[in-house]
Amino acid sequence: MNKILGYLRLMRPANVVTAVADVLAGIAIAGYFSAETDLFPVILLCLSTIGLYSGGIIMNDVFDAELDAIERPERPIPSGLISKKSATIFAGIFFFIGIFSAGLYHSNSQYLAAAVMISALVYNKFLKHHLIFGPINMGLCRGLNLLLGVSVIPAEIQHWWFLALVPIVYIGAITMISRGEVHGGQKKTLYFAALLYFMVIAAILTVAQTKGNLLPSLIFILPFAVMIFSPLFRAIQQPIGKNIGKAVKSGVIALILMNAAWAAAFGVFPIAIFIVVLLPISLLLGKAFAVT
Repeated sequence: MNKILGYLRLMRPANVVTAVADVLAGIAIAGYFSAETDLFPVILLCLSTIGLYSGGIIMNDVFDAELDAIERPERPIPSGLISKKSATIFAGIFFFIGIFSAGLYHSNSQYLAAAVMISALVYNKFLKHHLIFGPINMGLCRGLNLLLGVSVIPAEIQHWWFLALVPIVYIGAITMISRGEVHGGQKKTLYFAALLYFMVIAAILTVAQTKGNLLPSLIFILPFAVMIFSPLFRAIQQPIGKNIGKAVKSGVIALILMNAAWAAAFGVFPIAIFIVVLLPISLLLGKAFAVT
């Protein structure tokens, strides 16, 4: 049982739920739900992102095993509960599921899935600690994940590819904040992250206004803003590791509300509601398993 829980801890289940929300938002952006009722492609792409995200987050712990032995010795690998070899095999299985599931639907989806996997591995192995390219690379994983959802209608990728910049900026901000989780952070970094948060909100509302769905989008943007700014402002007042960790955790889980806002911005309100239902699931999983 301890082994099973250890493998689950490696996967960060609460985070995996947010990845599914990314894909559902992308599917809503593509306009699939207004033209099709077949859920099989939706299931395949959701399964794909579950595999890709799980594989990426597991490999994060594999590459960080030595550092975690010092800073987070209770984690599954440094504690000796799970070996690096076993964790690597576990990640490989998930990566295969991610790419194979996407390929069952469409080649464009498979290319995007492969790009997500490569981006995750490059980040974990080479760029995690780079001041600029690290946050950008981590954001790229989420941006590509949103496009994985859009690929449910392959032709729509060329119309909406630029929307991937929004999660790139948002996750880039969270990645910058997360560097202070253990030893505390700097206020200037937190203020810059707040600026990036405002830019993300402005971008979503601009798209919503253009699509004529500003009010539905605001229903989700307002709680999103509360969820990300409340812990961030507390961290700014007292930038210790504990407060920064809470800001990171809230920022990651709040992705669900951001994705619901995307769905609402594109007029797919039922899907926005469905995405929001994932929020309490992610919150409950976040209490049982680490988010960061």
